[in-house]
Amino acid sequence: MSDNPRPITYESVYSAVIANRMTMAATATVTVAGKHCESGDVLLKDVQLPPCQPEDILVVFGTGAYNYSMASNYNRLPRPAAVLVSEGEAHLIIRRETYQDLIRQDCLPRSLES
Repeated sequence: MSDNPRPITYESVYSAVIANRMTMAATATVTVAGKHCESGDVLLKDVQLPPCQPEDILVVFGTGAYNYSMASNYNRLPRPAAVLVSEGEAHLIIRRETYQDLIRQDCLPRSLES
């Protein structure tokens, strides 16, 4: 929802695979939800994937060119890194935000300082 608002705002539909289970049959119907506990925080609804396990790598294809520009720090969560993959090579193009990035602009009035 904060790092990919397109499904809730535009009803975008994506396809996905489990990268480390590419040869396994897609026998599980799953919904991939975000971390905000909001009804609209769903990235993929009722998609067929192999049975998922902790530490699997979910790859979502073609999520659009404007995710980063549409992203927010909703609920004070940092935005993720952006990686461009081309011809089998991955390139970091935007670093992951840190907690320090989130609070960098925060100000506390002197009267509230202890």
